[in-house]
Amino acid sequence: METQAHIPRYSLNEEEEKKLILREYRSLLKVLKSKLKPGDKNLIRNAFEMAAEAHKTMRRKSGEPYILHPIAVAKICVEEIGLGVRSTICALLHDTVEDTDLSLEDVEREFGNEIARIVDGLTKISNVIDVNASQQAENFKKILLTLTDDPRVILIKLSDRLHNMRTLDSMKREKQLKISSETVYVYAPLAHRMGLYSIKTEMEDLAMKYMEPDVYRDIARKLAETKKERSRYINEFIRPLKDKIDKAQLEAEIYGRPKSIHSISNKMKKKGVDFEEVYDLFAIRIIIDSPPEKEKEDCWKVYSMITDEYNPSPERLRDWLSNPKSNGYEALHTTVMGPQGKWVEVQIRTRRMNEIAEKGLAAHWKYKEGKEDENRFDKWFQQIREVISNQETDSIDFLHDFKTSFLAEEIYIYTPKEDIKMLPVGSTALDFAFSIHSAIGVKTIGAKVNHKLVPISHKLHSGDQVEIITSNKQKASEDWLGFVVTSKAKGRIRDAMKEEKRKVSDEGKYAVQRKLEGMGAAFTQHNIDELVQWYKLPSNLDLFYQVSVKNLDLKDLKDFKVIGDRIEAPKPLKILHEKPEYIPGIMPGKKDAELVIFGESSDKIVYNLANCCKPIPGDDVFGFVTTGKGLTIHRTNCPNAAKLLANYGHRVVKTKWAKNKEISFLTGVKIVGMDDVGVVNKITNLISGELKINIAALTIEAKEGLFEGNIRLYVHDKEELDVLVQSLLNLPGIESVERYDMEDIPG
Repeated sequence: METQAHIPRYSLNEEEEKKLILREYRSLLKVLKSKLKPGDKNLIRNAFEMAAEAHKTMRRKSGEPYILHPIAVAKICVEEIGLGVRSTICALLHDTVEDTDLSLEDVEREFGNEIARIVDGLTKISNVIDVNASQQAENFKKILLTLTDDPRVILIKLSDRLHNMRTLDSMKREKQLKISSETVYVYAPLAHRMGLYSIKTEMEDLAMKYMEPDVYRDIARKLAETKKERSRYINEFIRPLKDKIDKAQLEAEIYGRPKSIHSISNKMKKKGVDFEEVYDLFAIRIIIDSPPEKEKEDCWKVYSMITDEYNPSPERLRDWLSNPKSNGYEALHTTVMGPQGKWVEVQIRTRRMNEIAEKGLAAHWKYKEGKEDENRFDKWFQQIREVISNQETDSIDFLHDFKTSFLAEEIYIYTPKEDIKMLPVGSTALDFAFSIHSAIGVKTIGAKVNHKLVPISHKLHSGDQVEIITSNKQKASEDWLGFVVTSKAKGRIRDAMKEEKRKVSDEGKYAVQRKLEGMGAAFTQHNIDELVQWYKLPSNLDLFYQVSVKNLDLKDLKDFKVIGDRIEAPKPLKILHEKPEYIPGIMPGKKDAELVIFGESSDKIVYNLANCCKPIPGDDVFGFVTTGKGLTIHRTNCPNAAKLLANYGHRVVKTKWAKNKEISFLTGVKIVGMDDVGVVNKITNLISGELKINIAALTIEAKEGLFEGNIRLYVHDKEELDVLVQSLLNLPGIESVERYDMEDIPG
């Protein structure tokens, strides 16, 4: 689904457009060729003509005919995910019921129930992320409900999102930011979970291109510059391995591929290193042609050849042959010390495993047909169904829980009876207890991990054997929510808390009843609703609970009128939670005109700078409307940006800086270099003397010949900060200068 604009902005005439559409349609048929059975071509032609007719007046933001979008989505489904004819028809029709006069009944009449059901699923989730935050998370629940009915819905949705990301250039800046952040927050992890690794990486890279354009361009440039020397190194690394594999008479393909820009950037951030220091810029892949019964044996054979040639790093061996991931991924990964003392990651898998790694879910089913093994995907879907059916969860919590429970990497935990449970990374003993059964979870008082006693908050690791210890006296407690990560545990704890609340609130219920009857009014739903509204509470239960725990005083009811047996609240109502309707400097009601300029007009605008990322003029920023605090300005690469943009897109305000040399902004840099006698002097002379920048605080620690300096200073804008960083780097003996991103600018 995407926004249409009816103003063509490109220069093809009608005749050329028709040719272009036909050319794209033919190229779709070409990639489908091997999957076509008699009669399929007519069905596809029919779907194409229906879609072309339905969308004929529509154009994309770039100005090109809208029908090119569904054709491109269908092509991604076939070529990159490996789906077939039915999915192609659904992809061609995926926007018709949402955006055109075509109805679901038309689709069903023409193509039958199965295709209509998938198109209906796609229609329900086409607007997943607009309107307000809880609505968005509600819609996300719909996606997952539909997904568990027919996973093709989500695969087509991912293709749709990938094509929108590939063609994001013609969108407005704030739309680019919003779509990119949703993609990183929800769709890329979902693609990863469906086993679509190349789609996941492309989505992350494209999102980064719009969210952190400078970093993206910088890494892309450096990758291009180092391509030749990388190729030379890969060839040198592969040569001896190729000889060994040939001698063993195994058929295998070996090649090296660069890591994605997004993963390189993540490594630089996590490890605090420069591009040049990221040791595994590429991975070597060895893909073996191996019959099913010899797959494991051949992979381990190749592993032993590699480790004969190069020294492996023992803690970097990942064995997904013995225990495949729940999305079907199987492989052996190892990291070895290659020539020139460089670490190299090597991935070993067979042709079948490789197809599952590239095409995920679709390939998984292709190979599963006729086999009896329990499908891990089915297990995963079952868990999702369980969580979604628990409708009590707040939608925003649900979205967060879903990410941590279902989109995270997994660990394998053994029960005392040697059964295996799969849990997300970061799970605790209590998560494990709830995964066995809710009744066990709420009574858990401790656990034995590998026969040692541990608290319920103990984090588990893959391979742990866990035994749960329970007591009938134990009750669920609110602080449990602070350390469990699985949706099931969170949902069940909230249920138990609610049950507890219900018991406590009984006393409050009687107090309210006595009070109402004492006033001459009745204990009726109408009167309870009046009180719930008056106190601005979410439910009856909350009203009774707050009265029970003495947070509410029923003496307030003296101002109420009693008419017959009904009560009526005094006017005006007390407002306990005020919401800012108007923020100075932002024109209310005009969605696209929300442009805020900082600088000369800053006195007219109530704003504050986010502590999590300390923006300064010149940074790429967006405004975020916070209840009670007005506008908060964040950098687009702020650690919290993806969550805010994806969850609360409706509160985002397009923001840019105006030049203003009067106002200074606090920022911080970290300097590392060789410990030298006059180093502090050199640094302070440069900052205060030459550049005339005001230093707020300076700490320098020297250790084993190196020093680390933390400086807080006031700059006018990013330009001034960039000049400062460059000048510091030019000083002799300075190794690195980095800006602090987080709120931990040392004080």
